[in-house]
Amino acid sequence: MKNILILGAGLMQKPAILSAKELGYKVCLVDADDKAVAIPYAHEFRKIDLKARDEILSYAEKLEEEGGLAAVFTAGTDFSASVSYVCEKLHLPSHTFQAAVNASVKTEMRKCFKEAGVPSPDFFKLEKKDFDSGKLTLSDDGLSLNSKKLLFPLVVKPVDNMGARGCRLIRSKEEVAASVSKALAVSRTSNAIIEEYMEGPEYSIDALVYNGKFIVTGFAERHIFYPPYFIEVGHTMPAILSQKDHDQLISIFACGAKALGLSCGVAKADIKMTEKGPMIGEIAGRLSGGYMSGWTYPYASDINLTKEAILVAAGKAPEAAEKRSIPVNFDPAGNNLSKPYQLFEVPCLRTSAERAWISIPGTVEYVEEIKEYTDQAVRDILPRATVSVGGQVDFPRNNVEKCGNVISVSHSRDIAVSTAEDAVSNVFITLKPGCKKTDDFIAGLEAADEKGFPPAAFAKLSDDELSKLPSLIEKDSPVTGLLPPFILEKYGKLKDWNYNTISQSLEKFDILRKKHAALDGKKFWKALFQGGLQAAVYICDSTK
Repeated sequence: MKNILILGAGLMQKPAILSAKELGYKVCLVDADDKAVAIPYAHEFRKIDLKARDEILSYAEKLEEEGGLAAVFTAGTDFSASVSYVCEKLHLPSHTFQAAVNASVKTEMRKCFKEAGVPSPDFFKLEKKDFDSGKLTLSDDGLSLNSKKLLFPLVVKPVDNMGARGCRLIRSKEEVAASVSKALAVSRTSNAIIEEYMEGPEYSIDALVYNGKFIVTGFAERHIFYPPYFIEVGHTMPAILSQKDHDQLISIFACGAKALGLSCGVAKADIKMTEKGPMIGEIAGRLSGGYMSGWTYPYASDINLTKEAILVAAGKAPEAAEKRSIPVNFDPAGNNLSKPYQLFEVPCLRTSAERAWISIPGTVEYVEEIKEYTDQAVRDILPRATVSVGGQVDFPRNNVEKCGNVISVSHSRDIAVSTAEDAVSNVFITLKPGCKKTDDFIAGLEAADEKGFPPAAFAKLSDDELSKLPSLIEKDSPVTGLLPPFILEKYGKLKDWNYNTISQSLEKFDILRKKHAALDGKKFWKALFQGGLQAAVYICDSTK
């Protein structure tokens, strides 16, 4: 067996490990975490940090000598540059190292787009030394650096991280100091990018790039909520949009990939359709994370995208993708851009939906499903390893702080979406009483730089509304049916972040806490409307 070297040994790399084994390769993994969950699936593991390019190269050279090295690969990590570095040294198929750097460092990415005339937000790079020395100038309507000014709202990101870590909206000068400091702190190079905010629906698109071909292998709607942060609560594939918008988004993505120099491997875009037309958020030289490339696209298309990408990395043709691909019309949306590759797409056969479940802050006491879930449309229920008894959970400020994900598939789009959301609604995390972080969340406390965050599960009730609700909930009495009609008329159709309505939350409370002490009504209702079912149970458990 020839060797294949895969960077990363976490859950997101499991499809790559299994696909490589299916292709007959000896799978060798590197990761800084020697307890990563996917290590047992591989033939060999070495503890090497994914940033340590020369150390990875030495290991790759050893594998080349011992049995031949067919490919170096990663998925769901931000280290495509490490892959290309090794491949370039060993003359293996891949994007060039410079192209991979362009697709990894956001400031370099924006420069490439600007030089090629590819639409993307205006920006400037901010180094920590310039921020610390006060070179960033604040005004009521925007920020300036080195005589360049950008107007609010703006987005700040670390130049070299993923999962929306350190990424947030800046809506006013009062939010600048804290948000920029956090972005710089999670940057490996202590650099941030500040850019214009793009308004419009967002899409995630994957593609195979090789031999002058650009084959789209996944086109999903992204569902982003909870400003000032950008929390992806799920995606739905395929995206539903007009043919014109579809072709324009793919065309601009392809032009962006060409501008970065991507030529042999994969590409992944986060892209928006704005009032000005398509604008690129980011393009990475890797497959998408967030369960899209390894889970939802294979479910929706019957194409093992990871396997096809490994074939490209090994210098072979992705035969399954080629057989199913259809041409895409090149439409650069009025921009003066030339067709960069031959454009194709492998369409989906059905709908796959991924939805995340979210917790309010606190310490996990236990996790349960309120009902046994057996719907065949639900393919995966994937809790994060950190969500365990005694672990800390928080309302997410980035995409790695969510508690887990549910993935469904169906020929009916409505069924795929509804079953995923229903499964999320029936996972419940009980929090330990007596936690200040939980109490602060239920009280609706906001930091000065986070106006409107955290959101309320349903609404912030006025004192007048609270005064009209039952002031005492008697011992062991059910709460279902206690809310007056005017509250249900006003708020009854709202759903919280885990897709429960107020009525459903009350029904589930009665299942979870048939026995309870007499409860202070004002505390209970305020907690329910601010923090949902979790907060209502927390208040109950905190009452002796």
